[in-house]
Amino acid sequence: MVGDVPLDVLASKGWHPVPLAARPGAPYTSVVTSDLLTDEHRLLRDTVLEFARTEFGPIADEIDRTDTFPSDLFRRLGQLGILGVTVPSEYGGAGADLLSGVLAIEQLARVSGSIALSYGAHANLCVNNLYINGTDEQRQRYLPGLCSGELVGALAITEPEAGSDALGLRTKAVVDGDDYVLNGTKTFITNGSIADVIVLYARTDPDREKRGITAFIVERDFPGISVSKTFDKFGHRGSPTAELLLEECRVPRANVLGKIDHGVSVMMQGLDIERVFLAGEPLGIAEEALALSVEYAKQRKQFGQPIGSFQLIQAKLADMYTQVEAARALVYQTAVRAEQGRVRKEAAAAILFSAEMATRVALDAMQIHGGYGYMNELPLGRLVRDAKLLEIGAGTSEIRRLIIGEELLK
Repeated sequence: MVGDVPLDVLASKGWHPVPLAARPGAPYTSVVTSDLLTDEHRLLRDTVLEFARTEFGPIADEIDRTDTFPSDLFRRLGQLGILGVTVPSEYGGAGADLLSGVLAIEQLARVSGSIALSYGAHANLCVNNLYINGTDEQRQRYLPGLCSGELVGALAITEPEAGSDALGLRTKAVVDGDDYVLNGTKTFITNGSIADVIVLYARTDPDREKRGITAFIVERDFPGISVSKTFDKFGHRGSPTAELLLEECRVPRANVLGKIDHGVSVMMQGLDIERVFLAGEPLGIAEEALALSVEYAKQRKQFGQPIGSFQLIQAKLADMYTQVEAARALVYQTAVRAEQGRVRKEAAAAILFSAEMATRVALDAMQIHGGYGYMNELPLGRLVRDAKLLEIGAGTSEIRRLIIGEELLK
């Protein structure tokens, strides 16, 4: 059992979440060992990795090649108990801490970055955002289905003219009776073509420039919202990315998330947690690239001996290992600190370092594998392609550096 929720997989292994950390009105109570992980954390980590290797490991390359998301996977992730990993059991979640979410996305990413990305967009960008900022009525209405996998979640901020400048969005929301009427376009939306519930930002007061923004909970079946296109991506193939068109889309006033015209505070708080949570994905990609490289260096022979006996290969492996472990320490520690208070600088640093590290390590892994690493029979190319997105999504590396610099100079 996790809280009051029976879980087919984790329950059978005796996993219980670590105590809830900072929740509204609750003190920070997370218990960590000297290396930040409790026995519960380790069991969660190992169980999610076992699930990933068994459930979609055999088709990870097919998912990438065909750019197809397994239709029943969200329900299976719901049975595993990680779709609402940071949501209390009263709403169908696991009631665990942010570090547990980082561990979950990390292990999924070791097997498939595509699945990890769609998981993160659902479990963190939508579900956690809705829990933190929603009313009890909104939580009761949406969270149980999102936590079980019956519903799929997404977040919609980015627009054709508002990427890094997230506050420059142009989608408008105008009051009409008991509804808001939304018009605009959202692009690069992870899970956009399969989402049932979307946390979406629109401008409600054009005279307030960058402050008149409100967050809404938009359902796929609301009149006026449609998928205008899906994208053929370089990496993370299989994780559906779409453009959403809002044409006189009617959203009930009851679906305002947070306060009207206060969406910026919701957005910025969510972005800090998003960066910490998603920093686990490049960590998982790099960890897998390192593991594959170590095994290959033991088996591959040149000049009559394993290539792992060559000092240049050993040095490359040593550098890869050091970078992975440095990223792990930064990401895990930031996940713990995020539930103690504001971590804008630390969150940006965690995903900046983890993402750029993953690209370097994945490329080094391809180099160690030589010609075989360049072949699609091995997953090295997929790891490289998946790693690169993490330097772009959730704020580019350049934006992350600006955030860190600004925070340091305050």
